[in-house]
Amino acid sequence: MAQQKKIVLAFSGGLDTSYCVPYLKEQYQAEIHTVLVNTGGFDQQELDDIEQHAYSLGSHTHQTLERTEDYYSKVIRYLIFGNILKNNTYPLSVSSERVFQAVAIAKYALEVGADAIAHGSTGAGNDQVRFDLVFNVIAPDLDIITPIRDQQLTREEEVAFLQDHDVDMDWSQAKYSVNKGLWGTSVGGAETLTSDQPLPDEAYPSPLKKEEPQTLKLTFTEGEPTAINGESYGSIELIQKLDALASQYAIGRDIHVGDTIIGIKGRVGFEAAAAMLIIKAHEQLEKHVLTKWQLHWKDQLANWYGMMLHEGQYLDPVMRNIEAFLDDTQPVVNGTVSIRLLPYRFEIEGITSDNDLMNAKFGDYGEMNNAWSGEDVKGFAKILSNQIKIHQSVNNNSND
Repeated sequence: MAQQKKIVLAFSGGLDTSYCVPYLKEQYQAEIHTVLVNTGGFDQQELDDIEQHAYSLGSHTHQTLERTEDYYSKVIRYLIFGNILKNNTYPLSVSSERVFQAVAIAKYALEVGADAIAHGSTGAGNDQVRFDLVFNVIAPDLDIITPIRDQQLTREEEVAFLQDHDVDMDWSQAKYSVNKGLWGTSVGGAETLTSDQPLPDEAYPSPLKKEEPQTLKLTFTEGEPTAINGESYGSIELIQKLDALASQYAIGRDIHVGDTIIGIKGRVGFEAAAAMLIIKAHEQLEKHVLTKWQLHWKDQLANWYGMMLHEGQYLDPVMRNIEAFLDDTQPVVNGTVSIRLLPYRFEIEGITSDNDLMNAKFGDYGEMNNAWSGEDVKGFAKILSNQIKIHQSVNNNSND
């Protein structure tokens, strides 16, 4: 008897991936091996429930790959170092996770000797490209199966199929599509399919609970957040702690509008309290401790890095080059940033740092110069004007 085909399915437990288990098992007469990559979006009870759900659908095996620490050290660190916000808005909460999860799934499929890899992405979003691209690089000899995309299924059709296969769950309760991760939570709904409608308060996972302003101090060591109000935490714990504090103020909500990989405009809501506080505090600290040209080139390269990551190009070697540059800028990014939390917003109050270049012994801006004389400035300004004067003289330019 021929050995049964083995398909590894990227599994989250949602409607799309739940549909895929019985469909693939029936269509391909194959063993379905579900795998979930946890990058900080699930607690243990949720992971246990998803595993039980996978087996109830007919999964041959189910595996949870714990990759949260790797995700922080290999991705989130560089989102912080680069102060990366897609279109100056979105901290790449879910898109960065998807790429990293795809890498782990592709490697797992090779380890277990799979014949194919499947995912539940639709044909209208970015995730299909991210998964396919990474799978093609890491596991180019494996078939890629995408039932939802290929059949262009509606939500109602998927529910009906599952009901026909004795999977009777209430999929109607979730009015909004919510994808929770360590670096933030994306929220999609009927409103995000329009260009003019905001998401209502109830769409966001964290309701406003506190209104009395609070000031906290966030400490960075070589660019990484290491303490809140003087208490040290590990990287993952700090992000979770900061998110718990700031989300009580409903901080970090916004709607991102951008260009998808497939060329259409997309709109998605998100909530990312910790990510927004860390990025903005880190950015403010860098303004004090890095030079003008370091800041300039960081902006250029970080923007490119974020775009490449968003579009699934994490494995391109240029990404390692940019990471090396970002790493090299961070040894002096040390200090504490004071942040005031208020309902729906926050304010950066100031920083303290031994590496602060705004040092009074060199001069107070607009007040006193301690390291040069007026005659020095006259000569400097005269030399600095030479090229402009020569250009105007040669070309008979005037300011009239």
